[in-house]
Amino acid sequence: MRTRSKKKPRRHFHLLLKFAALIILFLLSVSVFGEDGTKNGEAEVDLSGLSAAKDAGPEMPEGTVIWTLGRHDGSAAEFRAAGSSGVKEALSMTSSAAKSGELRTLPSGLHGETNPELRIQYELDKIPENGVLFRVSILDAYKSVPQMSVFSNRQLSGIIQIAGISGTGSKYDFRKTYELYIPKEQLLSGTNELTLRTTRGIYSSAAEDKYNWFTWDNLSLEALKSPIKEPIHGSYTLTGTVVNNKQFYFDEGAVTHLPYIMKWLGVAYSGNIMRTSCASDVGRSCEKMDEYYKVLKDYNMQAVALYLHTGDIKLKPDGTLPDDAEKKLTDYFRTYSPYFQYYEVDNEPGLFNRSKAVNLAIAKWLNSKGKTIAPHLQTVAPGWAYWPGYSEDSCGNQKGTVRQCGDPDGWERDPKQRDELEAVTDLTNGHSYGDSYIFSQGGSFTENLKTFGGSVDGLSKRMLATEFGTSDSHVDAYQYGAKERTSAVFDRIMRAHLGYADMFVQHAAFFKNFSLFKYGFNLEDHDPATTEIYYTKEGEDSRVSIMRRLVLAYATHGAPLTYQITNKDQLADKLVYVRAVDTSTLEPLAGSKATSNKVLVNFVNFEQTEQTVTVKVTMPEQTVYEGERFGRGDTYEEARRYITGLKASPEIEFTETLAPGEGVQYILSPSSKVADIAPQGLKAAAVKGLSMHLNWLEAPGASYEVLRADSPEGELKVIAGDVKRTEFTDSKLQEGKLYTYAVRVTGSKLMSEKTQITATGLVPLDRSVWKVTSSVSKEDSNPAGAIDGDRRTRWDTVKHQASGEYYQIDLGEEHTIEAIDLDNTLSPYDYPRGYLVQVSDDGKSWRQVASGKGQLKMTKITFSQVKTRHIRIVQTGAGGNYWSIQELQVYSRE
Repeated sequence: MRTRSKKKPRRHFHLLLKFAALIILFLLSVSVFGEDGTKNGEAEVDLSGLSAAKDAGPEMPEGTVIWTLGRHDGSAAEFRAAGSSGVKEALSMTSSAAKSGELRTLPSGLHGETNPELRIQYELDKIPENGVLFRVSILDAYKSVPQMSVFSNRQLSGIIQIAGISGTGSKYDFRKTYELYIPKEQLLSGTNELTLRTTRGIYSSAAEDKYNWFTWDNLSLEALKSPIKEPIHGSYTLTGTVVNNKQFYFDEGAVTHLPYIMKWLGVAYSGNIMRTSCASDVGRSCEKMDEYYKVLKDYNMQAVALYLHTGDIKLKPDGTLPDDAEKKLTDYFRTYSPYFQYYEVDNEPGLFNRSKAVNLAIAKWLNSKGKTIAPHLQTVAPGWAYWPGYSEDSCGNQKGTVRQCGDPDGWERDPKQRDELEAVTDLTNGHSYGDSYIFSQGGSFTENLKTFGGSVDGLSKRMLATEFGTSDSHVDAYQYGAKERTSAVFDRIMRAHLGYADMFVQHAAFFKNFSLFKYGFNLEDHDPATTEIYYTKEGEDSRVSIMRRLVLAYATHGAPLTYQITNKDQLADKLVYVRAVDTSTLEPLAGSKATSNKVLVNFVNFEQTEQTVTVKVTMPEQTVYEGERFGRGDTYEEARRYITGLKASPEIEFTETLAPGEGVQYILSPSSKVADIAPQGLKAAAVKGLSMHLNWLEAPGASYEVLRADSPEGELKVIAGDVKRTEFTDSKLQEGKLYTYAVRVTGSKLMSEKTQITATGLVPLDRSVWKVTSSVSKEDSNPAGAIDGDRRTRWDTVKHQASGEYYQIDLGEEHTIEAIDLDNTLSPYDYPRGYLVQVSDDGKSWRQVASGKGQLKMTKITFSQVKTRHIRIVQTGAGGNYWSIQELQVYSRE
């Protein structure tokens, strides 16, 4: 949880040291690793005592072996070293198992420069009704996250993302078996060809080829005996993000933006994972947590919760949690545990100077009382940042004279001490940014291997990484040749997590430097339909585009739907992936029992050129479908269209022209099952020129009707039809008249709640250029808190209000004004007992324009038009409360 400054001013020096270390490590890798990518002169690690974690996702059906290459024995010795002379690029299978002589002609893996491709021909008497499953067990791979594209008869079946530790300096092996479902539509009766090919990252150049290598143990192909429950694509993964307001708050703004973000990213409806980290030490952090969790349930999403602030906890003498901490956890669990599936013990305990003993006490509580309240609960190890001791690096939250990174100092970097928490939690964790996951010291991938002593088939414990991503300063390693380096580094870290983690959460939807979307405003005052992509660097791909592409290819779940690509010749050997699933087959989520009824049809272009794909998808029902389509667009409104009238016979034909790297998703339901829902959250605000701007939350439907009544009891009449967006501006109104508005979906009788507003012609001035001061010292108060768009922050007098206190505004230039609002809704009794308003042209000579008494919650001040640059609001009364201003607006007709 990036909640505070992570480092002292020494940060840049440490980044330079880390960069230098990486260069040294890269140079050393030339001598440590041979040209074929195999390790030289390193002792074999004994993996016999290790076990593999239980596979995530649904159980794979049994299969009948069609062919197998090699023995699953932890060795590639039966193959010829990759890159050596005599290695064949093709093999024709004449039996179910290749002979030892044939194996000696095949490479021990693929290498982007020396042997980038292997073609395997085999015969099928008949096409397996349930498709086939390709398996490849990887022994070793370079840290670049090499990709293996798999083509069946020249159609892309999928791209396997391979995690590797070679080049990291780690002495521990990472071995994993990846699985890939190939549908029957990609098979032939008679001779078939399976092609395996190394593939560069979408932003990389040919320079990456020398690093794209992996070594395998064995490969196999099986005919499935029963239908598969999931179109497995390398491994089963779940992903998501966190949507909160102003970094901390799960409030109305977060709730309204949540469904928009989940659908746009493609994570909705598939049982994916979101972080719900409202903090017990931040007032109103959990303000709308109940509604937030209900939205997650509605969209069939899981949650990993983090609530208890551990910084100030003092354990009882017996090592258990104090009563107040237990009460906080108990209350949170009794209220919300039916909605979340996972709870993480702590957030980056070394970096934020947290106690190991407290972490252990929380884990003990979760395993006893927590699981008594919520039997479905799975516990997650702390979000490791793997911070070293204070003597090596500084960290946050230091109090008193003791300087330490965790208690005991540096415990988070120590695998043995971490293992104490791993022994009492169900899933491991690990935060990573940029390429830090492969750092030999502090990398979430390499440190987990230290903790578990290596791996025999993936990590020995399932992994839920509660933070991954990039900051604006991260760039891809130069040796991979990417032109868009800020894009490439985000693409690489997410692909890495596809290779080694089970669940991983991007940090965060709205967050300075790490953001997916534009930030810096209050979500409560923002229309979610206007949410806009944040571009880390001009001219480069966005994190949103990258995440959507990978989510649509790897993290939408459900039973696979039959599909036929009808322009096969155009797409032969092209990296264009189709994923169509029926989410109604997913098991209800633990705790919430959430389900879904959506059909998801995804198209992903991994090519660097535009591609057109035409596909016939067999739908679950022979009926008419409707729903949403998400594609290109810098705003939500641009990216989303509502589609109706899709007739399934039961096939529906889709044709999509995909830009380089583009992903398109359809979210569909039978029209007969789409309930009419009235638009929610209708708001009206005055805009320049006696006009009203209306906006509302979307409801299922292609367009809307806007209705207006010209008096409080007047009849609502349609003033605009076929409105495609969730906003409308009503112009040329009559000053002083009270208008009533409502909205409904075209063709529906359900109407939004009404809203009323008087046309005054007054609009709030832009506050971004204001300079604000007060009679209270800036150190003691926060004048900017009254104009930052956040009602949770404020300016106040820091003591009981007294006559003569003032708040002063420099508007930046002259404006003609006639009204001021002083909002203290969240501190309703902190209103000014009396006030007067003064204005000045120069900030020195003042004249009075208004006076009066303040009002509970909101004080509205009106006066005759006056042209001024400076405004001073003087408090003239006295009372037992502070004088507080949470939000201040000045109104003009300009």
